Amino acid sequence: MKKVCILAGILMAFLVTGIAVNVKKDKMQKELAEQVFRFHVLANSDSKADQELKLKVKDRILSYMKEELPESDSVDTTKEWAKSHTKELEEVATEVVREEGYDYRVKASVLFCNFPDKSYGDVTFPAGRYEALRIEIGEGGGQNWWCVLYPNLCFFDAVHAVVPDEGKEDLKKVLEEDTYEMVTSTSRFRIKWFFFR
Repeated sequence: MKKVCILAGILMAFLVTGIAVNVKKDKMQKELAEQVFRFHVLANSDSKADQELKLKVKDRILSYMKEELPESDSVDTTKEWAKSHTKELEEVATEVVREEGYDYRVKASVLFCNFPDKSYGDVTFPAGRYEALRIEIGEGGGQNWWCVLYPNLCFFDAVHAVVPDEGKEDLKKVLEEDTYEMVTSTSRFRIKWFFFR
C-alpha cells in the first residue's frame, strides 16, 4: 500500500508539473504571436515542379517586399501594409506562375493560421496560432515555406536556413526576455530546462 501511495504521489507530481509547463508554453506562444507577423507560401502540390515554383514565387515576393515595404517599427504597421497590398502581391505571384508556364490561381491574404513547431538555426517558434501573410498557389496542397516578416527574420539563404544576427537582435527588442530565451534555445535539453526552472 505504501508503494502505491508513493507511486501515486510521483505520478501526481509529474501531472502537475506537465500542466504547469504547458500553461507556461501556451502563455509564451501567445505573447510571441502578438509580437510577430509570419509569411507563409503554400505550393500547389508536393511535386518537384510545384515545389520549385513555390520557391520562385517566394523569391519574387520577398524581392518585391524588400523594395515596397516601408521599414517598420511595429508589427501592426507591417500587418496593415500587407493587408492593403494583397492585390499587388497576388499580381506579383501570378506573374511568376505564368512565366513558368502554369495557370494556377494565386490567393494572397492575411489570416490566422495554425503552425507546427518550426526551427531555423538556433531560433525555434513553438506550435500555435499566428497571424500571417499567406500566398496560396493553386490547390495549396503542397509543403509550405515560411519566415517572419516582423521583425524581419526572412532569410535568403534557404540552403543553410540561418537567421541573421541582426534579425535576432530585432526579435530580442520586441519580446520579453523569457520568451526570447525560449525561442533561441539551441537544444531540447535547454528548452526542457527553461520550462522546469
